[in-house]
Amino acid sequence: MVDHAAKENVNQVVDNGKGEGSEGQSGEGGGGPEGGGRGYELPLLLFGGFRTLIDRLHARLATEGHPDLRPAHGFAMQAIGARGATASEIGRRLGVSKQAAGKTVDRLLALGYAERADDPSDARRKLVHLTPRGYAALARSAAIFDELRAEWAAALGADRVRDLEAALRNVVPAETAFRLDATSWLGAP
Repeated sequence: MVDHAAKENVNQVVDNGKGEGSEGQSGEGGGGPEGGGRGYELPLLLFGGFRTLIDRLHARLATEGHPDLRPAHGFAMQAIGARGATASEIGRRLGVSKQAAGKTVDRLLALGYAERADDPSDARRKLVHLTPRGYAALARSAAIFDELRAEWAAALGADRVRDLEAALRNVVPAETAFRLDATSWLGAP
């Protein structure tokens, strides 16, 4: 993500919308505080909220014994799931190539979060399983996310956070709400 170069914001959409006096401006597609912001602000704010939560999660995980975990590792561990998965299955679930998934799996193996084993139903296949350390990291992540949500509720009000979640459930199609892949964004693997 390109956001700053030599202390200069290089994202022109953000530059044009965040200057002095931009709040409360109205006009075509804009709107004041009552009417909402500009159209491009919504995805940027949603992404910024996501990024803030993920960054804070990983800062906490680092202090709690998981300094090498990265966001991609969490998505990969979710794709591995409780029953395990092959590198091809992980790649499909993440929307990346088998080779890209294999590199992430190799890193999880090296860090002790996953292990490979023969598939009991087909000895030609290797399944990737989470180790106790992998399950512990996911459990800790879930607990930290609960704590971060509680912080948002304290800052914004519990009702506003519940309303935000309910509103997003209404506009985010159920089939994409928890989809891990980004194939449609980045192209087919």
